Amino acid sequence: MMRQTQADRQDAGTPRLLQALIDAMKVPDIRGRLFFIFAMLVIFRFLAQVPVPGIDRESLDEFFRQNELFGFLDMFSGGALRNLSVVSLGVFPYITASIIMQLMVPVFPQLRELSKEGEVGRQRINMLTHYLMVPIAALQGFGQLTMLQRSGAIGGLGTSGDQLLPTLAIIITLIAGTVFLVWVGELITEKGIGNGISIIIFAGIVSTMPQMIGQGFLEKDNIAGLLLLGVIGVLMIYLIVLFAEAERRIPVQYGRAVFRGGRMYRSGGATHLPIKVNSAGMIPLIFAFSIMIFPGVVASYFIDPTSTSFGSQVAGFIQDLFDPTGFFYYLVSFVLVVAFTFFYALIIFRQQNLAETLQRNGGFIPGIRPGNSTEEYLNRIIVRVTWGGAVFLGIVAVIPYIATLISDVRALQLPSISLLIMVGVALDTMRQLEAQLMMRNYEGFIR
Repeated sequence: MMRQTQADRQDAGTPRLLQALIDAMKVPDIRGRLFFIFAMLVIFRFLAQVPVPGIDRESLDEFFRQNELFGFLDMFSGGALRNLSVVSLGVFPYITASIIMQLMVPVFPQLRELSKEGEVGRQRINMLTHYLMVPIAALQGFGQLTMLQRSGAIGGLGTSGDQLLPTLAIIITLIAGTVFLVWVGELITEKGIGNGISIIIFAGIVSTMPQMIGQGFLEKDNIAGLLLLGVIGVLMIYLIVLFAEAERRIPVQYGRAVFRGGRMYRSGGATHLPIKVNSAGMIPLIFAFSIMIFPGVVASYFIDPTSTSFGSQVAGFIQDLFDPTGFFYYLVSFVLVVAFTFFYALIIFRQQNLAETLQRNGGFIPGIRPGNSTEEYLNRIIVRVTWGGAVFLGIVAVIPYIATLISDVRALQLPSISLLIMVGVALDTMRQLEAQLMMRNYEGFIR
């Protein structure tokens, strides 16, 4: 009897993702991959509860309850930053290094040549990314400790005397934690399903959800506001899925010469070139919020509550101006997200060199001359399509502020950026899971 396809087995009332998980658990190989992912995430969550040496956790908890900026950063670390655990830096130094390498490839000829060497070139660029990750993690760890010490959350650290050795020990511990998490993420990519780095970020965000739900109970007197916040959240998930799947399909024709019996015949086929509306993903948001957080962090170095000097007053004004709950903060964030979306999308498409690739493989867009005309046409299409993705990401950036104003819920903020990351990772993992299932269905049919 012929095996049923996945679509035939799926009931009308069963969600696609749930059905894929049910089917996956029936296949021993895929079931083992899923259990491996679960085991790695358990290790990650265990390490998130292990603090670095010499830390007063009660002082840290009090600090995070009073500081909204660090509370925002803690959400992306899955609570590891609140504990100042050995993995409190997460995988973000690696992500920062990856972004820097992507931007450096089109600038430096040596890197550009490496990117054209196929798998060997990609491996060397990945190795350089790992090397770059270490100093970034060291700088980020030192900056994090400095900010916490200046804020009074920790003490006894510095770069002189007896403080140097404990500080170095903590920074090395933080670097080791990041390196270990990146290694775990690559193991998940190799032996599990999906992108391991993304899955680790996903797990960290999901782990903060119970705490966020608990904060919602503080607004039990504002039931209407909580319901409105929930409706906005569901609408955001729908829009995130919609824009993640949206694409502009450009028709492409392929023609090639085939020699038969001493004569040349033309043969080819029709396909399409997909241009994603949100091709930049969450990278513009990371860029924008990193820049927006920076002035407030720098200003905190110069604030002295006991001083009335001009410098201290200016630093206090800058910190208030870049407050993560203020209108100016989200207005500038919207503009930066839109700008970075165009910047990143155009760089990525320029690296792909679509017009040259089409011409080299005998492809062309009907009605458009190959070469420069095709490149100009694709650039116009990319700019138009990217407008939709840029405005959407800008809305994602400012929706927490808008939702707070509309619902009047102050104890709980809508985690729109977290939703974007979670939905994106879930969709990507689901696609790879379905691809694994499809491959095994074909193998079973052939056998």
